[in-house]
Order: sequence, then structure tokens, then C-alpha cells
Amino acid sequence: MSLQPLLDRISDKKVIILGFGKEGVSTYRFIRRHFPKMNLVIADRNEGLYTDDIDDKHVKFVKGAKYDRDLNAYDLIFKSPGINFNQIDYYIESERITSQAGLFLEFFGGQTVGVTGTKGKSTTSSLIYHIMKDVSDDCFLVGNIGTPFFDVVEKITPQSIVVAELSAHQLEFVHNSPRYAVLLNIYQEHLDHFNSFNNYQIAKMNIAKYQGPGDFLVYNGDDLHIPALVKGHCLDSDLCVFGTKVHNGSHVRCSSHIVRFMDDGEVTDEYDLIDYKNLPGTHNYFNIMAAIAICRRLGAKHGSIMDSLQTFKGLPHRIEFVGSFAGVEFYNDSISTIPEATIAACRALRDVDTLIIGGFDRGIDYLPLVNFLKDNVIENLIFTGPAGKRVLQLCIDNKIALKNVLETDDFEEMTDFAFKMTPKGGTVLLSPAAASYNQFRNFEERGDFFKECIQKSYKKIK
Repeated sequence: MSLQPLLDRISDKKVIILGFGKEGVSTYRFIRRHFPKMNLVIADRNEGLYTDDIDDKHVKFVKGAKYDRDLNAYDLIFKSPGINFNQIDYYIESERITSQAGLFLEFFGGQTVGVTGTKGKSTTSSLIYHIMKDVSDDCFLVGNIGTPFFDVVEKITPQSIVVAELSAHQLEFVHNSPRYAVLLNIYQEHLDHFNSFNNYQIAKMNIAKYQGPGDFLVYNGDDLHIPALVKGHCLDSDLCVFGTKVHNGSHVRCSSHIVRFMDDGEVTDEYDLIDYKNLPGTHNYFNIMAAIAICRRLGAKHGSIMDSLQTFKGLPHRIEFVGSFAGVEFYNDSISTIPEATIAACRALRDVDTLIIGGFDRGIDYLPLVNFLKDNVIENLIFTGPAGKRVLQLCIDNKIALKNVLETDDFEEMTDFAFKMTPKGGTVLLSPAAASYNQFRNFEERGDFFKECIQKSYKKIK
């Protein structure tokens, strides 16, 4: 696919870029590379947004609370993922709304692997990219993982494989699906943006909704919601279900450390992961199954996949081993923003002595985590932020016998407590089950600050 159809879609349009963060800046630079004199409007809620370094007489900036007024006056509204239209009090014609993800899938979806899920999408996207990069140098990793689509679009050839991590925010208004799609799991998250769990599920399902014959969807058959969603959409694409259960037709099944590809009860291929330690936990076996299924479809061979698995080291902030300090092992799982992720991290590490929970409260259901804490006693619990306060209160309300408890928003106080209370050979885990927005810009900043505080506390006891 050439770039020209995408440029034609933008040419001669009245354009507004809504949100001027990383993706908004990328959109501006892309348009300027190809349309140097196009009149643009850039709108952002942040009244103090720094724009003095943009010397462009063809740009008008709109800042502050009224940044999202009169959007129907534009032919194309480039919506950044974080922009929430649910709070707008007037109707926006949907055909005007677009995004980098939407336009990319419209014109390059035929060579794109799209990966979504509440949890695991960064790891799975990175693993697919890592495996395919060993097969072909003409491969890109883009999307929610950090590289905007328009930053690489000029480099793409007809032979390129594009692996795209897609968030629900990016999928919300798309009208095209990638040729190869992965749907990992769906849990309650981002309810502050989508208003209901149903709306969130609808956005996630857009990754496969527009697929046709010959396209390929890999999905989690063990998930509580996904099988019904897939069945209800009556998709024309080829389906591959993965999980721990037995299914009819083609599917991938994980039993103990063996991943088996099955077709009508017959084993067609298997991968023995007994010596694979780079991605701990059952939840990562699901990520691995999905990644292998996609890479096999793209032509990767068994030996190449196994070799690539051995060289994949995982990503920061995802049950990341920070190190052993004074005989205590610290793990950073700051990516955990829902209860199910925290439960999975605790099960992956098995013996957690000190657990840090909490952050920004988005109103999700914490009873699964509370029930887990009831059945799996953790000696030391640290609660932080509004979400931590609510989990602590739920524990009290459910008469859970808590042992050593600290409630604080001071991360250095948390790590001081962790060193004091965790026995030699014990494990400390930051797995908050909550977003970070009450204290930090994102989960990466929270995880990095946690690691800094570990070092500060360690110096005090050396």
C-alpha cells in the first residue's frame, strides 16, 4: 500500500488536532511534512501547554476548558487516545472523528497484526515483534506501546509486517480491523472513560469486528466475556482459540509447560517451555500462546520461534525483578492497574511477603482482590491512594484478619517498611491494582520512582 491514499484522505480538509501530547505532536509533524501550508487548529485542555517552540503562522492554538467546542466545524477531528468524548454535551458526527490508529488501519490494516486486551498486550506485541524480527528485518512495532503510527508510516513497504499494540481508546472509533488480530482478555478497566463495562467491551471488539474472509483472529477461550462476544459478532475471519480448555476445530492448548496446537483432536505442533523462565506466571503462557499462533500464521518456523523465545527478556514494570537488597527480593509490577493483574502477579511469584496496593480509584470492583487476600495470607500489606484506602476498608468490612498493615502515600516510607518487615529471602511486590494518576503521570513513572525509593531505603540500612 502506498502512502498517497492516506495523504489524499487528509488533503484539502479542515483539520483539528485534539490533544497535543505525544500522538498529537506526531500528527502535527506528519501533516507538516506533507502539507507545509495547510491551516491547522490544535486544541488541548491544558491552558499552560507550552507551544512557544512552534513557529508556524498556519496554526491556531485553542487551550483551556473550551478546547472541544464546535468540533462539527471540522472535516477531520484527529482525536488523541486520551480525549474523552463522553463529557461533551453536544452530538459530534462520527464520520468526522479519526485518529492515527483509524487511518493506519484503513490504509495499512492488511499488513498489520493488532494486539489488544486489558492486560498483556505490550508483552504479547513485543514478543510477536521479537519473533518476527528474527524472520524479517522489515518489521515495525507501533501504537500504544509508545511509537505513534505516523512516525513510521513513510518507512513501510508492501512487504512490511506492522505489529500494533491497540488500546481500547485507540479502537473506540475505528472502522477497520487489522488482518491479524489478538484479543487477550477483557476485565473491568477505564470505566471512567467508557462509562460502562459494555462500552469498553464494544471498543475492544473493534479489533476484529471489521475482519473478512482470510483474516485471522486469535482469542482467549477461557475469558469470561470474549467467547460470547466473538460468537455474537458472527465473524467471517479464520478463528484460533487459545487457553487451557479443549475446543473443537483448530485451537491452542496449554497444559503444564506444554503448548499444543490442535486440529480436531490431533496434535499438529507442540512447544515445550519447561526451561523457559523469562516470562513467569500462567498469564504469560496465555501471552505466549497468542504470540506463537500469530507468528505461525505469518510463516515463522518452530525452531525460529523457540530460539526467539529464549532471547526475549520481557518488559520493564511487568513483574520486573528489580534486584536483591539485604537479602530481600523486590519486584516492580507497576503496569498492574486492575485486581486480576495483581492476583496473577502474586500467583506467578508464589510466595509474596510484602504487597503494595493502591493508587487512583476508578470505581472498579475490588472484591476479587479482597477474596484473594482472604484465601492467600500476605504478612505485610501496604495500602496507598484512594484505591488502597477502599481495598483496606473492604478487607475490614469482610472481616479479613490482616497482619502487618501500613497506609501511606509516601513511597520511601513504603520501602522503609518493606525492608523492616520482610524476612531475609522474602519477596516485596509493587502490584497496585490501580492507575497511578493521583500521584504520577503514568505507571512507568510510578515504577521508576519505586525503584529509586528502594535504593534510598537500602542506603539507610547498609
